[in-house]
Amino acid sequence: MAPVRRDTRGIVDAAELFTHVDFRRVEPAEPLRRYVEQYWLIDWNLSEPYVSHVVPHPAVNIVFQRFEGQDPFVEVAGIQLGLFAQKLEGRGRVCGIKFRPGGFRPFAPEHPVTHWTGHRIRSPEVLPDTDPLTILSPDDEKARVAALDTFLLGLDPQPDPQADLATTLVDRIGADRTIRRVTDFARSEGMSVRLLQRLFATYVGVGPKWVILRHRIHEALERAETEAPVDWAALAADLGYADQAHLVRDFTATVGVPPTAYAQGVH
Repeated sequence: MAPVRRDTRGIVDAAELFTHVDFRRVEPAEPLRRYVEQYWLIDWNLSEPYVSHVVPHPAVNIVFQRFEGQDPFVEVAGIQLGLFAQKLEGRGRVCGIKFRPGGFRPFAPEHPVTHWTGHRIRSPEVLPDTDPLTILSPDDEKARVAALDTFLLGLDPQPDPQADLATTLVDRIGADRTIRRVTDFARSEGMSVRLLQRLFATYVGVGPKWVILRHRIHEALERAETEAPVDWAALAADLGYADQAHLVRDFTATVGVPPTAYAQGVH
């Protein structure tokens, strides 16, 4: 299994986010690592409201949340198809579980993962009698992580070879830039396009084409934040776009601003 990612892919203007919140990533207990990529923990104490933005990954999250003036709650956050925005103000705490692509289905086998896509469902039926305070209350971070481990292990996920296959295929897309067309990828895996799409719908929550395009945007975001200036035409070719205009179109549709304007803003 791949280790916890230490990059900031998907976070819009990560440097700005980190000036407002205390953000950490932590590995789950070893038996959970086939299903869970990481836990992510955020604490904040703000004098002024702040809105964070994320270009989502192909991953379902379970999120325990406590906002000032509200009762704590837990929700299943399916894959969000567009830019995700979250307003933070006052004091608060979040403890999130980011599942590997394919890793959530063993915890909720009654539905294909597309059931959750585009939705954020509070206190869902797959998490009966879950008290968010058991996760959110401890001030000691290790205690919160241990509580997350106990919570997930108590759900008793059953290994599913098809879930493992889905995880492997999404990881392969993320690691191999030459994967650009669904038809070619399906053929290389000895699968029909229809079978590949059905596997992704059931276990990932989005189609393979969406995953390929999303990895392109994540890399473009990261390059915009770490390189100055960016050769956008070369990057478009590197990411498999026919030309720079297609990269600009996808980036603008996903992030909300053209890539050149975004790069100027973060620098």
